[in-house]
Amino acid sequence: MFTSYQNLYQRLTNVYPISEAKAIVRMVLEEYFGLTLADIYTDKVTQLSADDVNELEKIMIRLEKGEPVQYVLGFAAFCGRQFRVAPGVLIPRPETELLCDWVINAHSCPFCGLQPPAPLRILDVGTGSGCIAITLSLNMPNSVVTAYDISADALLIARDNAIRLGATINFQLKDALQLTKTDETFDVILSNPPYICDNERTEMMQNVLNFEPTTALFVPDNDPLLFYRAIAEYGSSALSHGGELYFEINSCFADKVSDMLNALDYAKIEVREDQFGKQRFVKAIHP
Repeated sequence: MFTSYQNLYQRLTNVYPISEAKAIVRMVLEEYFGLTLADIYTDKVTQLSADDVNELEKIMIRLEKGEPVQYVLGFAAFCGRQFRVAPGVLIPRPETELLCDWVINAHSCPFCGLQPPAPLRILDVGTGSGCIAITLSLNMPNSVVTAYDISADALLIARDNAIRLGATINFQLKDALQLTKTDETFDVILSNPPYICDNERTEMMQNVLNFEPTTALFVPDNDPLLFYRAIAEYGSSALSHGGELYFEINSCFADKVSDMLNALDYAKIEVREDQFGKQRFVKAIHP
């Protein structure tokens, strides 16, 4: 069966813009079949073995149906590492890397990059694939990281990622909306919770709606701060004095999240933009 790079990406243009279709095909050819960029542009794809061509065809059929390439390949890149993903967990986004960077930089010496020797107790609420918790654990050797998720399937994937990448995380099956005070206290609580309103579905790509877990994406239209409020209220008792709360947020509700945190007596509330200029993150200090 003859195929070419051009034939492959053109097959995806009914699902994706042409630039994204090209990027997806390059990712498949580079990561799964080991071709270099030079190989791709000189159409070495035409020299794949019969077995590889058959495997490539199976992949293309799944991609043509809109299944995200990360699920098809079984992994997603995040902060320079490969994380196993499956339909039970949200695919890590590049903007979430900035949330990790914010936490890491906040606890690193601006001159030498080293972190203080005292253990930093961190909680990641709604860990999914574990990408945030594992990144912080590996990039902040002085940290002790706990991660909650309501999905047992997600925790299995997160544990697998932690073992494979060499991170030690205390994973726990917990509902972010039902958190109650324990004896455990944290210095940092962060979360990238569901924050897309139901009425925003029409603006989203079908491959996200059809394949990614809705429980990790959507909140009711009449209560967009549902998760932020629950986690912030938990932080009021679970954070240490001067402890930090970080959220990835819906850019439409930056002011409302800030007002809610202020009403709960959090201090030094700061909002930051993502790489696209949208208000995407908020940090607050527990008094």
